[in-house]
Amino acid sequence: MPAPITPVDIFPTLTASSVLAFQFSSWYPRFASLSIKSTIIRPLSAEFKEYLDSEGVFLPEGSEDVPAESELSDDEGGADEDEDEDEEAESRKTFAFPELDQRIRDNVAEYGAVFPKLNFSSPRDAAWMLPASSPLKCTSPSEVYLLLKSSDFVLHDLDPDSVFEGVPPAAEPHPYELELVLRKWYPVERSRELRCFVRREMLIGVSQRDPNYYEFWNEASTRSDILDAVIQFWQNNVKGKWEASNGDYTFDLLLTRDLTRAHIIDFNPYAPRTNPILFTYNDLFDLLKAAMSRTNHDGSHPKPEFRVIDSRSHPAAARNAPAHQHNMVPIEALVMGNGRTVQEFSQAWEEEVRLAAEPK
Repeated sequence: MPAPITPVDIFPTLTASSVLAFQFSSWYPRFASLSIKSTIIRPLSAEFKEYLDSEGVFLPEGSEDVPAESELSDDEGGADEDEDEDEEAESRKTFAFPELDQRIRDNVAEYGAVFPKLNFSSPRDAAWMLPASSPLKCTSPSEVYLLLKSSDFVLHDLDPDSVFEGVPPAAEPHPYELELVLRKWYPVERSRELRCFVRREMLIGVSQRDPNYYEFWNEASTRSDILDAVIQFWQNNVKGKWEASNGDYTFDLLLTRDLTRAHIIDFNPYAPRTNPILFTYNDLFDLLKAAMSRTNHDGSHPKPEFRVIDSRSHPAAARNAPAHQHNMVPIEALVMGNGRTVQEFSQAWEEEVRLAAEPK
């Protein structure tokens, strides 16, 4: 008589400790040899959190470089605008982090360039703030701060209520310290990124991470070889080696150029906040139940389902567009919006458009 199947929910129960297991400083020491070289700076000062949480995009004093200058003439606004900008700067609290600046410079010297993240989130939505030829590549403290300050994604890590969303209330506050992670930067081919889904220590799904069409995914033999490589990597390096996850997690991999090996990019909780990419969580729940009800003759479970965008007509391929395009605004808009009301900004922008359209 087969053993009864333990009831399972679509999502595992979250606890404070299970959430904190996914912050970078928790998982990286265990898997550092399989991941990208990184430096963790913690704890960060309350003043640095205040800076990240403050309104507007501006840089701390002494952090060196500034973003590219707007092409708008400095004289076009006249003296009144200069006075408004001076008043805005005077009313805004200034920040300076000389010790953190030096830590960042030291890491840039060691790694050549870095890309930043906080405990859980990276500022991928702000990549457009730096040159498109090298997204997220930072070579100075100012570029690190610019990415973090321009990102909506990292706001999640600043608010403990967001971090512990879905966790039942506890009598004692959850210990949580903000951390800055500086990872060695190098060019990443998004076509080789995968997201893998694990429930009850069973690999149930693997998804192409970048929702764009790449021709090599058309080849069935290539997909089969990659899936075998992912399964072997997980079984040899991750499965059963991370008790704090309770066997429920997602992880992102970057395949090597020959598509036979991989590096761990990140871990995320198996929770609604984590994007299921080409699956839905209902799809994954069905796969979990199927895996729990079937075992192979050697006691193993069936292979995970592997989903990719294998043609230009794939439904997900219709989303092809610059990543996080809703966050993008021209640098001129950032400059002109400084210190203005919405109505004043609208009038100034219309005037600039009119001037640009006039014959030279």
